[in-house]
Amino acid sequence: MGTMHRAIVAMVAAVGLAASTAPAVATVPAPTGGCSTVYWGSLPKTSTAVGYSRLTDLRTGSHSCFDRLVLDLSGSTEGYSVRYVDQLTGIGSGLPVETIGGAQIEIRVDAPASWSLDVDPAVQRLYYHTFRQLVWLGSFEGQSKVGLSVRARLPMRVFTLDGPGDGSRLVIDVARNW
Repeated sequence: MGTMHRAIVAMVAAVGLAASTAPAVATVPAPTGGCSTVYWGSLPKTSTAVGYSRLTDLRTGSHSCFDRLVLDLSGSTEGYSVRYVDQLTGIGSGLPVETIGGAQIEIRVDAPASWSLDVDPAVQRLYYHTFRQLVWLGSFEGQSKVGLSVRARLPMRVFTLDGPGDGSRLVIDVARNW
């Protein structure tokens, strides 16, 4: 056996001895609900897509790892901006809108509201883990604006889905934790 081979064997034996005498380290199991927010964040999410559709519905829901807002559109997903703001303001008027919660998210979509969109009351109290209020901020000059009052500035993700039919959906998820 050569000198180099003996040195490698000695190193492997030393590593094995160190590993066997090292204190046990507790492992933390991964969340069972798949609550990873690796690709989420609190920076603005935007799209400059161009098309024509109308905002037809707003829906909210609570899931095990996040709360969700869905904006239904009559056609393809339009341009949008989703961002944390210091103060929600009405579209057109620019007047501040008071909310409860630790942070506010402004959602603007380049689509006017459909005449059939029911936004009464303009401020809806939500008793979800993250969402506190859904606020209708108005529709003006081909754009609609919605506000979300949330518990704190938490990570979010924004994506679009096709359907149902010829429509599409803009989906905003806000995580329960960082």
